[in-house]
Amino acid sequence: MPRSPVPPLEPHAPPLGALLRQYAAGSALACDPVDQGLLNRGYRLRTTRGRYFLKHHFDPETAAPEAIARQHGATQRLAALGVPVAPPLPAHDGRTVAVVGGHAYALHPWIEGRHRHGAQLSAEQCGRLGALLGVVHASLERVMPVEGREQGEKGTSAGGGARTDEGAPDSEPRTPSGAGAPDGRRLAPPGDGVPDDRHRARAGRSASSAERAASVRSATARAHGACAKKPHAGHPSVQSAETTPPVDAGADPAATFALIDDLLARVRRHRPADSFDELARHRLLERRSLLEQHVGRRPPHGGPVGWVHGDFHPFNLLYRGDAPAAIVDWDRLGVKPRAEEAVRAAAIFFVRPAGTLDLPKVRAYARAYRRTAGATPSELAAAVHRVWWERLNDFWMLRWHYERGDTRADSQFPAASALVVWWTREYEAVCDAFVG
Repeated sequence: MPRSPVPPLEPHAPPLGALLRQYAAGSALACDPVDQGLLNRGYRLRTTRGRYFLKHHFDPETAAPEAIARQHGATQRLAALGVPVAPPLPAHDGRTVAVVGGHAYALHPWIEGRHRHGAQLSAEQCGRLGALLGVVHASLERVMPVEGREQGEKGTSAGGGARTDEGAPDSEPRTPSGAGAPDGRRLAPPGDGVPDDRHRARAGRSASSAERAASVRSATARAHGACAKKPHAGHPSVQSAETTPPVDAGADPAATFALIDDLLARVRRHRPADSFDELARHRLLERRSLLEQHVGRRPPHGGPVGWVHGDFHPFNLLYRGDAPAAIVDWDRLGVKPRAEEAVRAAAIFFVRPAGTLDLPKVRAYARAYRRTAGATPSELAAAVHRVWWERLNDFWMLRWHYERGDTRADSQFPAASALVVWWTREYEAVCDAFVG
C-alpha cells in the first residue's frame, strides 16, 4: 500500500536567505537538489562556511515539527553512543527544526559517501550490515523513552493491517528445518502461482468479491482458532486465547481481494496499454491465485516490539570506502516489531533483479543481526512469515502508479513483484537463511 498521500514532488526552491539567517552556516553559494526520495526533498548546499545537506520535511505523515525533533534527539543520542548517524545542526536558538513559510527544514553536515546494494557487499560486509542494524535496535532501546515503547506495544496489540511500504523501512529455540506457518504446519509447496483454468475452477475465481470475502473470513477464523489452541513450532510466545490480548492479525486478505479487483479494472481502463500494464495484470492474477492458496496462513501477531529506524534500506545508508559512514532519513522512527525491520531490510538489500534473494548473504547478515540485537531464531522465523504475508498482500507500487499517476516506484516493481512468488516457493529455504 502507499506510504502516504504524497503527490509527485515538484521543483521547489528552499528559502535560503531566511533559513541560513537562523544558522551559523554562512551565505549560500550553491544549492542543488539531490536525487529525490519517495518522501521528502533534499539539497546539496554549499555556503561560505562549508557543505551541508538541507532537508525539506515534506511528507504529511512525518513533517510535524515535534516528530522531527524526536527524530533529531534520537540521532543525537545515538551519535553519542558511536552509532554512525548524521545529527542535525542546531540553529542560533538551539532548535534543530527551522520552520519557514509553514515548511519544516533541517540542516545536516554533508556526509561524503555512496550507497551500496547487497550485490556490492562481500559476505563479511553483509555480516557487518546485520550487526549494524542490531546495534541500532539495541542502542535505541537505551536512548528512547520506555513510555513510547509501551504505546507501541498497545498499538501492535490492538491495531490491524500490515506495513507495506518498502523503500522502504520490524525467545525461543530454533525449530527443525525452518519454522513453518503459524498454524504449526509447514508451508505447502505451492506451484509457480500463475493461475490456470484448472485452478480458477478449483478456487472459484468467478465468485463475487462478497462471496470471496466471506470465504476468507471463515478460513481466517479457523486458522486463528487453531493458533489459539496450542503453541506451535516456529511461532513465538503463542498463549491461550484467555490470556492473550487482541493482536494485530496482519493484512486482511478480504480487503486484498477487493483491491486486486479494483487494480485489475484500472489496468484494463488504462490507455494506451503498455508493457507495465501487461506485467501488472500478470502479477495481479498471479498474486490472487497465491493468496487463494494460502489464505489460511494470516499471521496472528507481530512479535516483540521496540524502537526501529523504520526505513532501513540501501538508499538510507551511506558508505565511505568499505565501512558504513551514516544511517540517514529517520523519518519513520517508531515502535514496531524489531525483527520485521531486519527481514524487510534484507528483502531490499539482497533482492536480485530476477526477484530472488541471495540467501548466503542473508544468512551472514541475519546471524550478525541476531547476535548484536539479542534476537532469537524463532523471533526471526515469525518475522519471516509475517513479512512474507505482508508482501503477498502488498500493492503500494501499483497503487502509486494507477491511483495517483506517480511512476517513481515503477522501476522497483519487476523485482519486488517477482520476489513474493519465489519466496512462496522457497519459503523454507528463506526461513532457514534467517534462523540458521
